[in-house]
Amino acid sequence: MKIWRQALSITQLQVLIWIAVLLLIFFSVLPMDGLLKSAIFTVVNSASYAIIIYGNILFLYPVFFEKRRFVAYGISVAIFLILIGMLKGYVGMILYKYVLFIKTPPVHLPDLLSYVPGGVLIYVLSLVFRIALAYFTLKQQTEEILLQKSQAELNLLKSQVQPHFLFNALNSIYYRVYKVEPPSAGLIERLSDIMRYFVDESPKEVVPVSTEVSFIENYMELERIRIRHGASINFEKAYNPDLRIPPMLLMTFIENIFKHGIDKSRRQNRVTISLVQQNDFLLFKTSNRKIDPAADDQSGGFGIINLTKRLRLLYGDKFELTIDSEGELFNAFLKIPL
Repeated sequence: MKIWRQALSITQLQVLIWIAVLLLIFFSVLPMDGLLKSAIFTVVNSASYAIIIYGNILFLYPVFFEKRRFVAYGISVAIFLILIGMLKGYVGMILYKYVLFIKTPPVHLPDLLSYVPGGVLIYVLSLVFRIALAYFTLKQQTEEILLQKSQAELNLLKSQVQPHFLFNALNSIYYRVYKVEPPSAGLIERLSDIMRYFVDESPKEVVPVSTEVSFIENYMELERIRIRHGASINFEKAYNPDLRIPPMLLMTFIENIFKHGIDKSRRQNRVTISLVQQNDFLLFKTSNRKIDPAADDQSGGFGIINLTKRLRLLYGDKFELTIDSEGELFNAFLKIPL
């Protein structure tokens, strides 16, 4: 709902701007041209402005400029401005002739080309307009992320009642349990490590990849307790342990595996996880069998949606996230720059 409100606010801002433009053009020519001619002039000019602005920011700029095809972008802009300028002049002459019954001279190419220079300024304004839209969008996304982060930190603080007391208590329990059942003591130790990760590491901007992997492995070992017949998890790791990434970036996929990809009543639960450094990128892959092949909650839940928002804020368009949920297998792939 909040995303819809943000989109609506940006749309409302654009509507107000265009209303202001229409009124400004109309009342600036009204004293000289009269009501009907001023209306035609306003509609034709405003329509050409809108085509230039939105044609650039919605098509030409993302298709050519953002993909670093600068020569193609320049040529496309030149052709686009010439065509729109000529069309603007031709439509204006036709409307004056058949609506206002103004006798106009025959249309020649030089006459139509004279309308082109006016579109150049509008093109420049379209770049400014796009920057303004990007600013407002980024500002709203940043505010939303900060709000979510503040809420998460508040929830975390509520759950961390005297964390040091809990750590000391867990240590005491660990030593007592270790004397009678070492495997259970190991699980208590993993739980303690997970709690320390939440308290000490998760508030940081970045953490070592090795720390993140240790957290994931501790989580998986605790989840194994709930699986009656166990699970076969193959975790491939090949990276520089000194690399740093934002905390909790990979956890969404691991949580989804145990929520949607493990059948506690089945004897064969196979999961494949891969975290590999490749040149200047970190590649993370997961593959697991879906409990219900007809369900698609794993790819459309709030976890994936929130993760996508976070990735866009962190990396812009420089990351790659693909979800393949066709058939019985669920495959996820994440590629982030280092």
